[in-house]
Amino acid sequence: MPVINFKYDDLIRLIGREIPLDTILEKLPMMGADFHGYDSETREIMMEFFPNRPDLYSVEGIARALRSFLGFEPGLKKYEVRKSRIVMKVDKSIKEVRPFFVGGVVRNVKMSDELIRSLMGLQEKLHLTIGRKRAKVSIGIHDLDNVEPPFTYKAVRPDEISFVPLGKNEMMNLQEILEKHEKGIEYRYILEGKEKYPIILDRRGQVLSFPPIINGELTLVTEKTKNIFIDVTGTDFHAISGTLNIVATALAEWGSNIESIVLEGEECIVTPDLEPRRMILHVEDCNKHLGLDLDGKAIAQCLEKMGYGCQCEGNVIEVLVPATRMDILHPVDLIEDVAIGYGYESFGGVLPRCQTIGSERPVEKASSLLRDIMIGHGYLEVTTLTLSSPREQFEKMRIEAGESVEILNPISEDHTCLRTHLLPSLLSLLKKSKHRDLPQRVFEIGDVVIGTKRRKHIAAVSLHAKAGFTEMKSIVESILRDCQIEFVLKPASLGMYVDGRQAFVLRGDEIIGHFGEIHPEVLTNFTLAYPAVAMEFDLEMLLAGKLERII
Repeated sequence: MPVINFKYDDLIRLIGREIPLDTILEKLPMMGADFHGYDSETREIMMEFFPNRPDLYSVEGIARALRSFLGFEPGLKKYEVRKSRIVMKVDKSIKEVRPFFVGGVVRNVKMSDELIRSLMGLQEKLHLTIGRKRAKVSIGIHDLDNVEPPFTYKAVRPDEISFVPLGKNEMMNLQEILEKHEKGIEYRYILEGKEKYPIILDRRGQVLSFPPIINGELTLVTEKTKNIFIDVTGTDFHAISGTLNIVATALAEWGSNIESIVLEGEECIVTPDLEPRRMILHVEDCNKHLGLDLDGKAIAQCLEKMGYGCQCEGNVIEVLVPATRMDILHPVDLIEDVAIGYGYESFGGVLPRCQTIGSERPVEKASSLLRDIMIGHGYLEVTTLTLSSPREQFEKMRIEAGESVEILNPISEDHTCLRTHLLPSLLSLLKKSKHRDLPQRVFEIGDVVIGTKRRKHIAAVSLHAKAGFTEMKSIVESILRDCQIEFVLKPASLGMYVDGRQAFVLRGDEIIGHFGEIHPEVLTNFTLAYPAVAMEFDLEMLLAGKLERII
C-alpha cells in the first residue's frame, strides 16, 4: 500500500482550520489509513492508505476528505469546470498502440516547491497503483504557456520525431529514448512489439509528451508555471478518466480553475467530466449488512461525512458519488463507507461466549518433522502453485487422465485445474531451474485435490547424472523407518516411471505412495536433460494412526 508523506502545515492550510496534531493522527486511521510516523523537525506526517482510495494519495485529497469527515464541509464537494477553446485531435493511428486519451487544463495555479513535490508524488503513486507501473495509465503534466493548441495525439515511427526529453539537453528520437534515457529503459517493455509509438504534439509540431515514457523538456513545470495542461493516456477509459479527475481536483484545492478540453476523434468527448454518478442505496440492505437499525436520514448523514451527496425518500437513498471515487462499483461499497462514517468504534462488541485455545493440527506437526528429515537428506523445500493443467498432470506424466476440479474462468491455459499430484509441479519447477548447478534435490509438502477432497501429499525429486532407483529407495526407507511405519514394497507399473525401476509402498493392503526412476519420455516432456528419481506419498495415509507416536 502506498505511503503518503505530507506536511502538517500544508494540511491545515488546505483544511482552513486549526486542528491539533493529535486529532489529525487520531481521525485519519478511522478513514482507512495506517499511521507510519511523524517527524517533529520537518512536521511531516507519514500515512499508508488503502489501495482502494487513490483520491487520498495527496495532501489535497486528504484535506478534502477530512473537511467532510470532521463535519466542516459535509456532503459532495463541487468543482466548477469552465470551457476552454483547446482541442485535442485523437488520430485513428493510435488505436492499436495506446488507444485512450483524456486531458484538461488548470489555470491560475499558485505554483510552489511544495506543490510541485505534492504533484509529483501524486503522479508517482497513481502510476504505481492504478497505472500498473504506467502500463495501464500514464500521466503527463505540462506548462501550458510553452506550447500552442490545438494538440494532436497520434502514432509515429520510432525514428520519425526527435525532441529533448525531460532531464536531458540533447535531441533524441523515440527509439534512442528507449535505448538511452533512464525512463526509456525502465518502461520500454510497455511498447515492446509496437511498430509505432504514441506522441503528443502542439500546433507547431513541438513535442509535449512521449507517453507512457517521458515528457518533453519544453513543458517542464517550474515555480513560474501559471497554467497547466494535463494529459492521461492508457488502455482503460474508466481508469484514465478517474485519474484525470483526481489530479485536476487536487490542483483545484489550492484555488486554481479547472477547464475542459474537447477530444476530436471517432466521437467528440469533453474532459474532465466531474459530474457525480448516481447510485441507489436501500436502508434495509444497509442495516442488514451492518447489523444496525439506522433510518434513511442517519445513513445519509454517515455518507455525507464521507463526502457523498445524498437525497433520502423513505427507505431509498439516492447517492451522488464524487467523480474522484473510482473504487465505488456496487452498493456494498457505499455500505462500507456508511460503516466508516458511523464509526467502527460505535458498533460495540460482545465478549465470546466460550474460550478456546488454538493449537497446531497433528498432521501439520508431523509435516514439520518430515521437513526436517528431508532437509537432513540434502533436499531443498519448495512451494509451487496448486493450479495446474490436465496436460501437465496427466499427458506429460504418461498416466491416464483422472478426475480433476476444473477452473471455470482460467486466466491461462497452464492453470485450468487443481492439481491431483505434486510431482508434475516439481518437474515443472526443475524445468525452470536448468541454469542451476547439479545435483538438484527438491521436495514439497502441499495440498492436492482428488475428486472434491483436499489431501496433503509429500513429493521429492532428485536430478543429476547418476540418479538411480537405489538412491530414492534408501530415502523412502529412511523416512518410513523414522516414522516407525511397517511397510512392504511391491512392483508398480506407472507410466511416469521406467519399467522395472519403480515400486508401490504398501502398509497392510493399502497403497500409501510410490517411487522410481522418471521415464525418459517424461524428462523430455519437461525438457530435462539428466536422469531423475522421484517419490510421492499421501501424507495423511502415510501417518494414519502414527501421528501421536511421531509428534
